[in-house]
Amino acid sequence: MEKFLPQKIEKEVISMRIASDTLADIDKKAAEIGISRNEFMNQCIAFALANMENKKDTGGQ
Repeated sequence: MEKFLPQKIEKEVISMRIASDTLADIDKKAAEIGISRNEFMNQCIAFALANMENKKDTGGQ
């Protein structure tokens, strides 16, 4: 069994624009789960990155 190694994860403060209705959905889901908006968004982004297809450059950013 792996040992638990607590560590500080470096985070950076950013600003982003998001549609008002999307933000309302995020806030609702985060509240239902009982976590902060920030933690919910971090988990969603991590999941998306881990589960996206690895296609060659499609010209987007």
